[in-house]
Amino acid sequence: MNASANVWRWGRPVLVIVLAALAVGVPLWLVIATAAKPQGEAVRPDLAPPGQWQPGQNYADALSQGEMLRGLLNSLLVIVPAVVLVLVLGAAAAWVFARRRGRLVTAAYTVCISGLLLPPAIITIVLQLRQLGLAGTRPGMIAVYTAMYLSTAIFFMTGFIRAIPHELEEAARMDGAGPLRIFTRIVLPLLRPVIATATIMVMLYAWSDVFYSFFVLGGGDAATLPIKLFQVASAQLYLNNWHLIFAYVVLMSLPMIVVFLVAQRKIVSGITSGAVK
Repeated sequence: MNASANVWRWGRPVLVIVLAALAVGVPLWLVIATAAKPQGEAVRPDLAPPGQWQPGQNYADALSQGEMLRGLLNSLLVIVPAVVLVLVLGAAAAWVFARRRGRLVTAAYTVCISGLLLPPAIITIVLQLRQLGLAGTRPGMIAVYTAMYLSTAIFFMTGFIRAIPHELEEAARMDGAGPLRIFTRIVLPLLRPVIATATIMVMLYAWSDVFYSFFVLGGGDAATLPIKLFQVASAQLYLNNWHLIFAYVVLMSLPMIVVFLVAQRKIVSGITSGAVK
């Protein structure tokens, strides 16, 4: 009994690691291997290693034919303002919700975080944007992303601010600091772990979004990276050119991978602090 218990005790972590490695490693290898194959080998993607490695040529073709630089610029012009708005509005609203008490504040907080459970209605969004003259524009897409992810930011930031001692703000008020100075000099610096978490979450969701950007932006000059990939694939430019499609996917994922690796510690800290505290 003890022997079998010890085997299971040591074997369970190994089993979990193996399953996780298979779940992540197999799809990752499929993408990387296919992106390095010539067209003839990549007609039917499989796990076989490339007979002839040509990743440089594939990535260069995907970069030029897929208009990736233009798509990258369009993605940044949409995502960066949306992230800034989510952080600023979310932090300001969370500070109020964390420090104020009352039925009205509780009701407002409930409405704000209801976006975590209620999916956005795309038809309603498009109709509203058309009435406002924002359909097919970057400001319209920025507004959609801001509204979609503001609930998440408010939820995490409110929980984090509630754990910050009131004495810090009271001491600043006694020194003559106003609300704006308290918010910018005390609250925001303490929110850095949650800000990093919210930044990465919004960027990860928005960076790979095809559904909402397709209905709001469509094609044209404002198309983001995922839309560019969809356009070139649906236009048969990459018909049976799976090596170029996977090369495009790899290049499109690199910025988010770098950002995630840099901020991963703050992400974990922000999630645990905002949700648990």
